[in-house]
Amino acid sequence: MTARARNGQTTGGARQNKLLEFDNNSLLPMLYGEHNQNLVRLEQHLGVDLASRGNQVSISGNKDSVATAKVVLKALYERLEKGLEVGNGDVDAVVRMAQITPDFEEVEKAVESTHGDELAIVTRKRRLNPRSPGQADYIKAMQQHELVFGVGPAGTGKTYMAVAYGVSLLLNGEVERIILSRPAVEAGERLGFLPGDMKDKVDPYLRPLYDALHDMLPSDQVLSRLENGEIEIAPLAFMRGRTLSNAFVILDEAQNTTPVQMKMFLTRLGERSRMVVTGDLSQVDLPNGQPSGLRDASDTLAKLEEVGFVQFAHADIVRHELVTKIVRAYDNRSKSNRGAAKERDFFDG
Repeated sequence: MTARARNGQTTGGARQNKLLEFDNNSLLPMLYGEHNQNLVRLEQHLGVDLASRGNQVSISGNKDSVATAKVVLKALYERLEKGLEVGNGDVDAVVRMAQITPDFEEVEKAVESTHGDELAIVTRKRRLNPRSPGQADYIKAMQQHELVFGVGPAGTGKTYMAVAYGVSLLLNGEVERIILSRPAVEAGERLGFLPGDMKDKVDPYLRPLYDALHDMLPSDQVLSRLENGEIEIAPLAFMRGRTLSNAFVILDEAQNTTPVQMKMFLTRLGERSRMVVTGDLSQVDLPNGQPSGLRDASDTLAKLEEVGFVQFAHADIVRHELVTKIVRAYDNRSKSNRGAAKERDFFDG
């Protein structure tokens, strides 16, 4: 690491000053951001004061916040040294990881490890590194297991990272095709009432998968690979009776499968294939209180060592920071409602 920290004078109780120096001046405009927007973002996140002068950044604030800011700046600088970009999302991601534990040495190791080649996913259009501890665990699980369940709230990158990993395997020749599937669960409107043929009716349900593919591959390659069958996107119902060999298979929105559908899908796994199942158990849209196949599979397969399970948390949400607050607010309300229901049942009984 070519960023060096020097302790400054501590003033006013727990307030502390620290000075960071960086060797490569050419990286600093990207580290600081246009009009110092990255530094401003760090000030807002961490409640510190940052002042840049040449190759130095002065950090002022309470002891813990200063230590966190130091870890974040060093990690972002290391990203630039490795030729990676530093944008708003990267700043937010590194802050998120640094705030998870008060053990700053461990945080620094964890943050630095996510920038390494061993966890990088490389596709035609981009290189992705994990932006949260959950994403790092997710990539490791996909590397080590033939069947992986990624479960957690919206915005954690479950589907996006799985599609990226599948594309990387296809480009490297480790699989011959990618198969992406979703259950076409109707939300207030029946498929029969939608215009067009069957493809027109189901494509809206599969649009997030198309979007992820276009982020990984040039549009002409997406189209050609869809046409020649190297990439297939289909509703879950189309999987019945098939054996999926030499493939990377993703089942998205798996919370909306029934236990029977989930068993059917999992038993499609063929030779030299891998599966990733993603879902959010807080967003089950099944009618009439039907049990979720994702929950059932998680309970049934939990003790199988060959199956990888990754549980994402609010801290892993990598979309707009307001999304984290929205998800947490809904979860808190659900917990409150469940508590009130139990209290009513107690008194009614």
